[in-house]
Amino acid sequence: MASTAGARGASAAERATIAELLGDLAQRWVALLRAELALARQELREKLVAMGVGVLLAAAGALLLIVAGLALLGAGVLALAERIGAWQAALVVAAVTGVAGGGAALGGVWRLRRTGLKPEQTLESLKEGKEWLRGLI
Repeated sequence: MASTAGARGASAAERATIAELLGDLAQRWVALLRAELALARQELREKLVAMGVGVLLAAAGALLLIVAGLALLGAGVLALAERIGAWQAALVVAAVTGVAGGGAALGGVWRLRRTGLKPEQTLESLKEGKEWLRGLI
């Protein structure tokens, strides 16, 4: 009987140790998830700032298109109308303005496309954590 009680006592101690290990694992897993979420938030913030620059460039290009269109069309048409016909002068000024503004807008759109919102570092870290957990089990 004494040996059975001793075996039961060791088994209870082992269970307590396993329970402690599982509890510790759960706490560490929660801490890891919180850290991953914080990393994802930071990464998303950085990407949104980068996208903000692209949006500002695109908006500046659009604004330049409007301002340039109004000013150059008016002044250019008047200046060219003295040498060529009025409709020809308007066409030339509009083409030049469109090329300049279109280039600025395309540059902003290109920058927006280049910046993705996918949190690459966080996803990679989560994959590593998943593999680590699989190695424990």
